[in-house]
Amino acid sequence: MSNKELLISTIGAFIAVITAGFFSNVILQSTNSPLIIASAGASAILMFGTPHAANSRPLNLIVGNSISAIIGVTCFYLITGNTLLTTSIAIPLSLITMHFLKCMHPPGGATAVTAIIGGEAIHQLGYIFVIMPIFFNSLILLIIAIAVGSFRDKNPFEKDL
Repeated sequence: MSNKELLISTIGAFIAVITAGFFSNVILQSTNSPLIIASAGASAILMFGTPHAANSRPLNLIVGNSISAIIGVTCFYLITGNTLLTTSIAIPLSLITMHFLKCMHPPGGATAVTAIIGGEAIHQLGYIFVIMPIFFNSLILLIIAIAVGSFRDKNPFEKDL
């Protein structure tokens, strides 16, 4: 990445993360909840720092995070009383599912864990957590990454759109 591309990516990552964080905060409506879902930060690093990587494809971002959120919520409901066991099952299930769906997105592991350890505000959302904030955060990151890509010499997403 050239210095110009790095600067554009850095500005894009800032805008994407602050926008996703704002909407997460509004959705979660709690000062005790995380301002931003941790996996959104990791996704931003992939989308803006390595835009040409396979893990940064739009499908990987959206489906990888969403399916991992579904798995995390499901594990939270089915395996109670042992957070370590629950997260230790959710992460490899997310890995296997993303592999077979061909949408590997490493921050999906953190998304699954957030559904389990994210606190009462996230637990109260249940499966809504998949849509709000996970899907919307991923969509925000994707839209801004595509806009940033249009400022670079070559759009990194042109083959996927």
